[in-house]
Amino acid sequence: MSLSRVRLCLAAVARSSRRTPCIAASARHLSTLEAEKKPLETQEEWTNFQLKREEYQSLIDYFSAYGSTQTRNNTFQPHHSLHRPPAPSNVTLSALMASGAHFGHSQSLMNPNFMPYAYGVRAGITVIDLDHTLPLLRRAANVVRGVAAKGGTIVFVGTRPDLRPIVRKAAERVGERVYHVGEKWLPGTLTNKIVMFGAEAAKSEQVVPDLVILLNPIPNVHAIRECAIEHVPTIGIIDSNVDPRIVMYPIPANDENTRTAELIAGVLSIAGREGVALYGEERAKRAIRTERLQRNREQMPERR
Repeated sequence: MSLSRVRLCLAAVARSSRRTPCIAASARHLSTLEAEKKPLETQEEWTNFQLKREEYQSLIDYFSAYGSTQTRNNTFQPHHSLHRPPAPSNVTLSALMASGAHFGHSQSLMNPNFMPYAYGVRAGITVIDLDHTLPLLRRAANVVRGVAAKGGTIVFVGTRPDLRPIVRKAAERVGERVYHVGEKWLPGTLTNKIVMFGAEAAKSEQVVPDLVILLNPIPNVHAIRECAIEHVPTIGIIDSNVDPRIVMYPIPANDENTRTAELIAGVLSIAGREGVALYGEERAKRAIRTERLQRNREQMPERR
């Protein structure tokens, strides 16, 4: 499209914008009625209609290069933290802040041991320092990836109603040897295995997990206590009213925000999925080495 035609179109738009809204609305109404009353009958009218539509499309194509390229597919949506979480290396401070991870509890409820992770106080509310949250989240992701890469068992725990779909989705995303607890954690699940699972299952199967991830640690203190007794490492979202020392790998963040739980559980599940992929590759390499050694052993008598 030539520059002169673009200028003419802009001048026409400027002239039409000076009209009052009533005149413009009435003109559109009359043009709509006129278009409805007079259908395209002759070949000339059809040709003019095609030319006008082509000019309009060329004008849109010309100015599209100077407009925004953001669409629904390449911009953030509220449901992305649950269904399309970022990888641990791609999570940012802005994503944590957008999820509300920096909101803590009232200043009067702040645990003294949480002081290193507090940025300050705003309107009586403790603000969590996300500069500490981000590296601790990535450290926890490395732990999850390492446990999954060794074939370990991981359990996601979230016993609030809004956390149940989150832990279920996280466990499904990782896949192999990963489970979730969305209801109440039964006391004695780890410390009283024989009564809970039976003597045969407790001896023949791995009942004690290798890692437990808690999205709401305070209502599941008994689960943390059982993990400590069985020497099971724990990862937990720690709010400003909680002692960070109750879990082995704390992640200081808002533990009452569903969006924050979706983001953190999603990042950890992505790391777990990467670990499962590494475990599968290692098993395939081990199988190839075993097959090669077996073949060499079978060929040794023939050489002798």
